Parts: sequence; C-alpha cells; structure tokens
Amino acid sequence: MQLALAALALIAFGMGIAEFVIMGLLPNVAADLGVSIPDAGLLVTAYAVGIAVGAPLLTASLARLPRKPTLLVLTGTFLAGSLFSALAPGYGALLAGRVVTAFAHGAFFAIASVVAADLVAPNRKARAIATVMAGHSVANVLGVPLGTLVGQAFGWRATFWTVAGIAAVSVAVCAALVPNIRPRRRVALRAELGVLRSRQVLLALALSVLANGGLFAFFTYIAPLAITVAGFTEAAVSWLLVLFGLGVVVGNVLAGMAADRWPMPTVYVLLGVLTVVLAAASVTSHSKLALAVTMPIFGAAAFGLTTPLQMRVVSKASAVNPAAPTVASAVNIAAFNVANAGGAALGGALIAAGLGYPMLGPAAAAVCVLGLLLALYCGRLDRADLASARRASGSVV
Repeated sequence: MQLALAALALIAFGMGIAEFVIMGLLPNVAADLGVSIPDAGLLVTAYAVGIAVGAPLLTASLARLPRKPTLLVLTGTFLAGSLFSALAPGYGALLAGRVVTAFAHGAFFAIASVVAADLVAPNRKARAIATVMAGHSVANVLGVPLGTLVGQAFGWRATFWTVAGIAAVSVAVCAALVPNIRPRRRVALRAELGVLRSRQVLLALALSVLANGGLFAFFTYIAPLAITVAGFTEAAVSWLLVLFGLGVVVGNVLAGMAADRWPMPTVYVLLGVLTVVLAAASVTSHSKLALAVTMPIFGAAAFGLTTPLQMRVVSKASAVNPAAPTVASAVNIAAFNVANAGGAALGGALIAAGLGYPMLGPAAAAVCVLGLLLALYCGRLDRADLASARRASGSVV
C-alpha cells in the first residue's frame, strides 16, 4: 500500500507543477501573449474555477465506479490538457487548456484523498492523505522552481511540455501500482449529496475558503512582487520559490503528524502564523533578505493547512454517513480552488486599482483573520458535540 500511496503522490507532483508553475511565469506569459499581468493572472483563476466546477461534477459522476479506472481516466485527461496547453496558439486556447487540466486535477485529489484514507488504519488517515499531498508539496520545492527556470530559459511552452511528460509517466505508474479498489458499498448520489446539509460539513468547507483565500491573494503575484518591489532578478525568483517549497514540504509533514492527534489546534496555529506573515509582508516585501526568510514560513503555514482541512471535511462527512465522504471531499477541493480563484481575483483587483503589490499581504491577512475566527467557532462546536455525546453515553449507561 505504500507503493500505491507513492504512485498517487507522483501524480499529485505533476498536478502541483501544472497548477502553480504559472505563477512564476506570469511575466513571461504576459509578454509572449501580449496581455497584462492581471489578465495573465486569470490563468490562475481559470484553473481554480475549473477545479471548483469539475471536482464535484466529475467525482459525483464517478463515485460509484472502481477507483483505479477512474484515476487512470483522470490522469489521462490531465495529460491531454497539458499537451493542449503546450500547443496553445494564443491566450484563449491556453485558458481552455488550463480548464481541461483543472477538471481532472480536482476530481483526482478528491478521490485520491478518500482512497489514501481507506488504505490505512484509522489513526493514520491524516498521514496517508499527507503522503499524497506530499507530492503536491515536493512540486513546490523542485517542480515549480525548475519549471520556472525551464520556462525562463526556453519559453513557457517548454514548461508545459515537461508537465506533459510527467503526466505520461503518471499514467503508467498509476496503471502499475494503484490497486483496483471498489467503493466499500454502492452509495446513491442523493446520499453523497445529503452530507452537504450538515452544518459541520458546511462550516468546514467555509473554513477552507477563508484559510486559502488569503494565501492566493498574495502568492499568485509573488513573481512580479519579488521583481518589482523586493528587487530580485527574474532568475532569482526560482530560488525564492525553492525556499517556499521547502517550507511547504516541512509544513505538510509536520501538519500531517500533528493533525492525527490535535486536528483543530493544528489549524489554529497554522492560521495564526499565516496571518502574521501576511500582515508583515507590507514591510518584508521591500527587502530581499526579509522576503527570503519569510517565504519558507509562509509555505509551511499555508500548505500545512491542506491536510487538516481536508481531513476535517472527510471526517465530518463520514460522521453523517460513513459510506458517503467522496463528494464532500470533492467539494472541499472545489472550496480550496474557489479560494484560489477569489484570492487571485482580489489580488488582481488591488493591483489594477493602483494600491500596489505591498498591499497584497495586509489584505490577505484580513481574510485569514476571518478564517481563524471561524476555526475557533468550529472548535467550540466540536467541544459542544463531544460534551453532548458524553452526556448521552452517561444517560444510556
């Protein structure tokens, strides 16, 4: 089963590059296609919207099918979208290629998260999900910086050709290593959707939106901010992304371990750190050293949140119906990318309004503060539910 988790992590690695490498190449893409930086930022928004729409729709359609063929179809679609992006003749075609890739991306992570959790013992579910997400994290350390270097040296299309090559390998690895698992029981779509009426599930989804909205309001525009405000060269942006990616890996590993024992305290700590780092960005973004020092902290806090938030949605959905967590998992992936799209749009609006890149950090921090307040409220509900369950257990005894 470790090999199966490794295979899923490899696919996540390729998809992580596809999603985030565009952020390091925004100036290159904008110049080559003759569009503004905010318009190029819509390539990030389109990918996020594609995941937000595609994840629940595709997952709901495929939830009753065997897992392995489903994952193969999604990985093959990811390959097709990457090829289309590499060959795109213009901005509109590239936008379409991003959306196709995003559809597969969202459904893959939703199903892979549930498969990973099903492969291990109950006390290791968060770590299993973190293993899959580690591929996404390593993409930020190696894939995104290297993809950025390739794009700067040979043109952004070369980066998408590289992603397509990784996608082709992913199809083969998925076919060889992922077991052919059927869902534990056949669940009606109505039952899958029914868990979305739970207050706890809906609040968990809202928490994902707020926690990640602040992240992407700032991170989407990290390349132009680093170049125009901090004074980094274009080539040095790749090394800045390496620092960010190292933080992502450390944060993902530590958060996966902590979330198995202290799920909500892990969220509180990471959201608090993320808020402070973003609030300080109005100052740190003016200094090369300060920005370089804060980037790994930013990465650790921001992407460390992914595992406990995904685990919370799956666990709250399973509490409503143990056989129906898959669509809820997909909707959380959609929520993450609604935040991606909304954060990128918020950042673009601030830039277009002439407020400047340094204002992105404080605006993003304000969104994270709302997320922290909601997280504290969710923790209060958890404690109330636990007390109610104990009282009920005592009355039964």
